[in-house]
Amino acid sequence: MAPAKLTPLALAVLELLAERPMHPYEIAQLMRERQMDRRVKVKAGSLYHTVERLHGQELIEVVDTQRDGRRPERTVYGMTEAGRAALVARASEIIGSVAEEYPEFTSGLGVVNDLDREQALTQLRRREQVLVEQSSVDELINAELTGKALPPIYWLDFQYVRDLRAFELAWTRRLIEDIDSGRLRWQPRTAHENGTP
Repeated sequence: MAPAKLTPLALAVLELLAERPMHPYEIAQLMRERQMDRRVKVKAGSLYHTVERLHGQELIEVVDTQRDGRRPERTVYGMTEAGRAALVARASEIIGSVAEEYPEFTSGLGVVNDLDREQALTQLRRREQVLVEQSSVDELINAELTGKALPPIYWLDFQYVRDLRAFELAWTRRLIEDIDSGRLRWQPRTAHENGTP
């Protein structure tokens, strides 16, 4: 039986365990500290479930249990050779292929003509404001990463997301301008469906 495809969260867990063994709570903390939660949804329940699944697939193994005072025992996991091979194989697959992704925004754009013009502009301006705020946070994180003298190879994922967000902000602003200026005109749905301008 072929091993299950690694989810983004499973890949992130293996990425951290490639550095050293750790327990799930430490993994979650490190993900937040390194801003990995900006590219992978990190919830405690799903993280623990992912760790259990990786353990069941023998991609990670228990290497220690630790107790700190009266706290419950913490299980420390390390990566197995099979885990390292799975990490490398999945990373190679992701880097070398273009996945078909279906962002919600494109679905909204497909039906934007069903909103009235002013409603569309209001929502696009709201989106623009959120993107501006997120871009500001991106720049703060970028300054922090640059200041750490951390080799850029370790934060390519962040650079990619930052650049995508900057592109989306610029594109959204152009769309707002096109609607505002009248270059992009609203069409009655019946005219569009009949193929008439």
